Amino acid sequence: MNHTPHRPLRLGFIGGAINSAVGYAHYTASTLDKRFELVTGCFSRNAEINAKTGMAYGIQPERVYESWGELIQKEKNNIDALAVLTPTPMHTPILNCALENQVPLICEKALTTSLRESLDIERNVITHAGFLAVTYNYTGYPMVRELREMIRQGRLGTLQQIHVEMPQEGFSRITNGMAPSPQKWRLSDAEIPTVSLDLGVHAHHLVEFLGAGEAVEVVADHRSYGLFENILDDVSCIARYPNNVRANYWYGKSALGYRNGLRIRVFGSKASAEWVQAEPEEIQWNSQDGRRERIDRGSSQLMTANSARYTRFKAGHPAGFIEAFANLYTDIADLLASKDSHRDSSYVFGPSSAARGLAFLEAVHRSAHSGKWENIARASSEMQAPPLHVTEALSC
Repeated sequence: MNHTPHRPLRLGFIGGAINSAVGYAHYTASTLDKRFELVTGCFSRNAEINAKTGMAYGIQPERVYESWGELIQKEKNNIDALAVLTPTPMHTPILNCALENQVPLICEKALTTSLRESLDIERNVITHAGFLAVTYNYTGYPMVRELREMIRQGRLGTLQQIHVEMPQEGFSRITNGMAPSPQKWRLSDAEIPTVSLDLGVHAHHLVEFLGAGEAVEVVADHRSYGLFENILDDVSCIARYPNNVRANYWYGKSALGYRNGLRIRVFGSKASAEWVQAEPEEIQWNSQDGRRERIDRGSSQLMTANSARYTRFKAGHPAGFIEAFANLYTDIADLLASKDSHRDSSYVFGPSSAARGLAFLEAVHRSAHSGKWENIARASSEMQAPPLHVTEALSC
């Protein structure tokens, strides 16, 4: 854990109410290491929930706003960053308004619902010299970062394959006789099916994070197995990457028995390794000579995961989802507090990374319909949007 004293950065929330799926996770993660302090918010369009959330988070009543536009206008000079935690279809106008007003941004994934909107936002970040970080929280797990370092150091030999699975059961499970009731926006598929915006963005980003490079082409299939007709809830695909690397993906919301079955398997010419979120402190290591071993956060050969910043408590007492999120917030705080917040960072991911993910997912969707391999590089180049009329596109 980083014990260097810092003034907590002043943070605002748009979305993230106490009844939301992500609000409390972001609140807890952002404040865990005392790098941020939540000082203002527009948490919900429901006035009662908005007020209750402000009280629960200890926000002064006059700094709880009924509209996100009012918050941006009145707080833009009083905060160091604004976290956008609304449903994905609402992100674009909020992000554009904040960029116009020079407010640094932290955005819950997926950045937008389409590649075109993502490219618009990326251009706005450049135009306004803005700051935008997208939270892909699974890259915050120390042992995922350790696995990345193993690959970078060549301990697996030449990288050959990465397999990522992210099965969930939320669209199929019956609880106490009650059918699931997802948020309304999750029951409407657009240019990219919502299951891909929810889960596919994570899977794609993990493969890229681990060092596969940028995907070249993909072939995919998708299905609807769950309780909601005509809503896609299961996706499989194979992607080709540079240097003869292949990635296999499976993610969905109709896999009974899986609360969140995230699993990463990496195969190289000398060894393979596996990480499972249900056992986040360990990596299963398999050598070419047949040796198998479990490497945990207390192992002596670690290169990254034994860093003091990840040791909130000693090995053997597992850290998990919230701590992984907190690691990302600490990375973001370090970058915001630096003299050059626009420098590259190994663990902070901006609009370019988001655009690559959305280009990949649009190609996945096209391939599932065409039944053919789809070129991803072509997708991103052909989808370039015309130049923005800034005063129109960024109006709050």
